[in-house]
Amino acid sequence: MLRAVLKLCCGITYPHLRSMTGLQRAALAAFGLELAHFQIQGQMPLPAWIPLRRTEKTEAVEQRTSELVDEDVFYLKQGETALEEALKIVESEDGWQLETAERNGDVIYSKVLTGNRKVFRLEAELNASPEELHEILFFRLEEMHEWNPSIRRIKVLKHVGRNTLVTHELSSETAGNLIGQRDFLSVRHSSTRESRVYLGGASTRMESLPPLPGIVRAENGPTCIILYSLQDRPDRSRFVWLLNMDAKGWLPQSLVNKALPRAQVDFTKHLRRRLCAQNSENNRF
Repeated sequence: MLRAVLKLCCGITYPHLRSMTGLQRAALAAFGLELAHFQIQGQMPLPAWIPLRRTEKTEAVEQRTSELVDEDVFYLKQGETALEEALKIVESEDGWQLETAERNGDVIYSKVLTGNRKVFRLEAELNASPEELHEILFFRLEEMHEWNPSIRRIKVLKHVGRNTLVTHELSSETAGNLIGQRDFLSVRHSSTRESRVYLGGASTRMESLPPLPGIVRAENGPTCIILYSLQDRPDRSRFVWLLNMDAKGWLPQSLVNKALPRAQVDFTKHLRRRLCAQNSENNRF
């Protein structure tokens, strides 16, 4: 009877197992290993069609599964922590100074953190809902180079569930780029709370992807973006972006502090063009 029930359960869950990603699959694999441990210890008899012997291959699979679970948990916790730390910075009221005010209403403030790191907070209004911006800035991240010329490519290296990503980003060698070409290895995490979308991130590590030859690897974070609808215009969003970056390399800090707010202004300009093109496309249908 037990054998029949287990076969039926496996048959039902197989299609769902194939669609699982990140922590879901790792957790299910770990659950399977726990069942195997119970069987080996004699605490739970299993049907004859389940292997009864531990082999070197079984032990290798167990070790690799354990490593994957640990790795996923590491990235998930790092993404969540980065977001919370960035929110503490951007939502604090002390120390912010006006850096620049654009004619279109965009404003950038700056603040010096402990260690003499200067961070920048951009505030703008965008002609899109928070959900639309969430889609563009997180779920369709790999398309960013199509509308932002400062990005050469962004590659998602790993998905941890639906809301955490590990990405590799390479900037472009564009004219006027005061900092120069850089690459970034980052963990990114998204969260939705009380109709607000939060996107947080920070630099991370991955042994399989060391710095590229001839390219300086910069560090981000903790950084975040906050998106929420305007009270009287649910189709428009308030866009708040904390930029916190260490450019690395042999660059005068005064040059970096001049380039970063300029990069925020340029990014927002390109994002607006992307939204305008999307709205024009939608109106055609």
